[in-house]
Amino acid sequence: MPDRRTVFFISDRTGITAEMLGNSLLSQFEGFRFQRKTIPFVDSAEKVDAVIRQVNEVSDRDGKPPIVFSSVVDEAASARIQREVRALTLDLFQIFISPLEAELGATSSHTAGRSHGIANSSDYFARMDAINFTQQHDDGAATRDLAKAQVILVGVSRCGKTPTSLYLALQFGVRVANFPLTPDDFADHKLPATILGHRARLFGLTINPDRLHKIREERRPGSKYAALENCRHEVREAEELMHRERIPMLDTTAKSIEEIATTILHRAELARHIY
Repeated sequence: MPDRRTVFFISDRTGITAEMLGNSLLSQFEGFRFQRKTIPFVDSAEKVDAVIRQVNEVSDRDGKPPIVFSSVVDEAASARIQREVRALTLDLFQIFISPLEAELGATSSHTAGRSHGIANSSDYFARMDAINFTQQHDDGAATRDLAKAQVILVGVSRCGKTPTSLYLALQFGVRVANFPLTPDDFADHKLPATILGHRARLFGLTINPDRLHKIREERRPGSKYAALENCRHEVREAEELMHRERIPMLDTTAKSIEEIATTILHRAELARHIY
């Protein structure tokens, strides 16, 4: 049985920063089973009291100290948490802010919510516009305004176009359209007319046929759509079409959404916005 440890992610805002960095660090320890608990919006003395009680109760229950990743910006609140919890506390804000202040010769604003709040209204509305655009142009649902797309993902059904599109829009504010390649396109041996004029912005996704078969079986079990031979045919035809049209292509079979999106950003040279 793996060793079990309780992990807290504590923040005076959303907790996203603490979760992202904390989980990246925890992923390096494969022999442990981590029980994770996120506590966001710890922005008052009463909430700090409650957090300290909760962490210490878990410490007593487990018989071993929890691990606390904290991104609480308020110095007094952060100091109290570190001083009073019976846990290994990693203050992700203070670890990095002090060396930066020394290097830059300036004092930070110590303002909560800078990284995941609405710090800039124009950036915020640009992000919302990207999300709306991407939802409206999912799976070929709309072909108007394709010229506004920064990238158009193409590939067979269920190869990962939709989740990748939404991740690019939500995380990086990229306007994405995605378009399915279908048996009709393979019969014509050419790209659909609606995207033909946007070749420079096309990016292809492909997938191992066996993996595609399993995914489609969950959606439409026993159908021709999900049949392994049909999956092999569609993937083969789609890859040949993309090679002929010189569309850059990425195999999504063993890649996470984050890896797929990052590869597209890099290879398509898209502007990366951080929110």
